[in-house]
Amino acid sequence: MASIIRYSVDFYLSHMPLILLFSVSFVIAFLIPLFASLPAYNDAGAIFIRQASVFHNLTLFSTAVIIFSTLFSLLFLSFAIVAINVIVKHSRTHTKIKREVLEGLERYTSSVFSVLVFFTLLMGVVSVFDYAVGVPAAVTAIVGLILTPFFFYAPASIVIDERSIERSMAASAAFFVREIKYPLLWVVAAIALITVFDFIFIAIGGTSGSRFLLLIFNSLFIIPFLVVLQSQAYMRRFPMLKL
Repeated sequence: MASIIRYSVDFYLSHMPLILLFSVSFVIAFLIPLFASLPAYNDAGAIFIRQASVFHNLTLFSTAVIIFSTLFSLLFLSFAIVAINVIVKHSRTHTKIKREVLEGLERYTSSVFSVLVFFTLLMGVVSVFDYAVGVPAAVTAIVGLILTPFFFYAPASIVIDERSIERSMAASAAFFVREIKYPLLWVVAAIALITVFDFIFIAIGGTSGSRFLLLIFNSLFIIPFLVVLQSQAYMRRFPMLKL
């Protein structure tokens, strides 16, 4: 477990300039709380949609902003995930990135984008449906927990194993359940990083300012590191790399 953290930190620090270049999705995601502040809100470095506002406060403009920002954010995030996974894979296997791999980035990005959009849309529909029929919000969380294993490592499987979307989701669920300690480590790392920097930004910019500062910092630094940690864990599928 400690070696994964070490590999992730070393990889992240040595490739930080490149990772920062990939982490531009916050520029577009920032449009959501800026122009659709009533149905949407940001907290703990993430953006959420109020369930009640979908039925009472959602306008055509705010809907367009949310859809546009979400799709383009996921597109840039998909490219960043693919790029980071490609670099992690060849860094751990000590191989050069071949030309055909670079030429396949568009295909990988398209597949990862499809996975992210599907999961986002699925959870959005479940959340709205639960509110419409009066089901407790906890049901949405339970559905999310059930679906997460199928999507958590799917992007890494698409790039590292070069699997189809369907097979990558199956591989993701299998690895998630078999090596549950790695997803738990990821959750602990995410909570720790977000909590620590949330307190720091509250001290710097107050409660209101910290939400936007953490959103930017999360997009630029925390999410890319968590993608690296996720990729490093998935590489443990290969026995020779379990060091």
